[in-house]
Amino acid sequence: MSAAPFRTGPAFAREADAADPLRAYRDAFLIPAREDGTPVHYFCGNSLGLQPRGAREALEQELAVWRDLAVLGHHRGDTPWYRYHELLRAPLGRLVGAGEHEVVCMNSLTVNLHLLMVSFYRPEGRRARILVEDPVFPSDMYAVRTQIRWHGLDPSDALLQLAPRPGEGHLRTEDVEAVLEREGDTIALVLLGGVNFLTGQRYDLERITRAAHAAGARVGFDLAHAAGNVPLRLHDWGVDFAVWCSYKYLNAGPGAVAGAYVHESHARDRSLPRLGGWWGNDPETRFRMQLEPEFVPVPSADGWQLSNPSILGMAPLRASLDLFDRAGMDALRTKSIRLTGYLEYLLGELAPGRMEILTPADPEARGCQLSVRLREGARETVGILADRGFVCDFREPDVLRVAPAPLYNTFTDVRALAGVLAGEEPLR
Repeated sequence: MSAAPFRTGPAFAREADAADPLRAYRDAFLIPAREDGTPVHYFCGNSLGLQPRGAREALEQELAVWRDLAVLGHHRGDTPWYRYHELLRAPLGRLVGAGEHEVVCMNSLTVNLHLLMVSFYRPEGRRARILVEDPVFPSDMYAVRTQIRWHGLDPSDALLQLAPRPGEGHLRTEDVEAVLEREGDTIALVLLGGVNFLTGQRYDLERITRAAHAAGARVGFDLAHAAGNVPLRLHDWGVDFAVWCSYKYLNAGPGAVAGAYVHESHARDRSLPRLGGWWGNDPETRFRMQLEPEFVPVPSADGWQLSNPSILGMAPLRASLDLFDRAGMDALRTKSIRLTGYLEYLLGELAPGRMEILTPADPEARGCQLSVRLREGARETVGILADRGFVCDFREPDVLRVAPAPLYNTFTDVRALAGVLAGEEPLR
């Protein structure tokens, strides 16, 4: 793609799309259509990614195995179910910057968060607090507060929520570091989002991890809005654990199996407290059942599994991860920066003063999501967008979350959206 400055006219969008080296990946997805048969402009990958065309084939393959082999499918066929989750390790590890033994697909995000907090939130004496950001995704907050109460503590004492400075919309990394230096001996766990769900701010996970460890705290991240959106180097950064869902940027479908990461220093530590289940023990002895009464966890992230995972929930994720592997996260990030920057530019040029962008202007401090505060007529604007075939995400009372995902969104999509928000007729 050209590095030339952006232009406001629709011709620029067509030129940028023609020069896009990733343009073919759009055809790998099924895009919903309007009543007239034309595709919608889909900007909601931060909530639910589009369906990869390969998802149906991946599902039908396993349905055929179920039909033809039934229970024997656990050990026969091209992809035996008994070790099916292992097929996802390598691509998932590449995506989040981890070793294959450090990642596992299992459960849903909040379930994984609870399971890992059992191991990594171990309040003792003065060191009993959990540090989170403000705003924090509600499910994370519910999980944190209930974990605190589970330990017999009061969230009003044990929960530390760090908000941006007065008059500012973003949390400064230096403020996280400062509170860890000042109050670190009271903090047992730092738990932040990788990308904030509301503002779209991308946190500096490497610096935060370093500061947390210097203060003697463990650190974990909710990567629901980061996995598949921004580059990650979890192992190199020394992150203790992380969790994420796979139905947003990872395009695995509604309620799809989630993921978890545990740094190898912990993953190989069988003495670490955890909850046990039969899929977290040695696969070579798993079916000895009553002959193995003691739970001995696998020395990897697999050791946090409880039950056999959903094959039909993992199959679409295989299809999506294949696309990420082929496109490459570096190339996707390059396009993402340019695509989101183009949206920011157009909103400033075509609709000055009509809205406020809440997401940081620094491309390194955000992913592909722009959160836009509509200054007036928010609900009316959302209705107009829907009527004209734009699928975005609205958060009360006035925030429009727009996510131009580089795997399937185009510069023409972005130009059309900006035109509607500026009061122009949408492009066809």
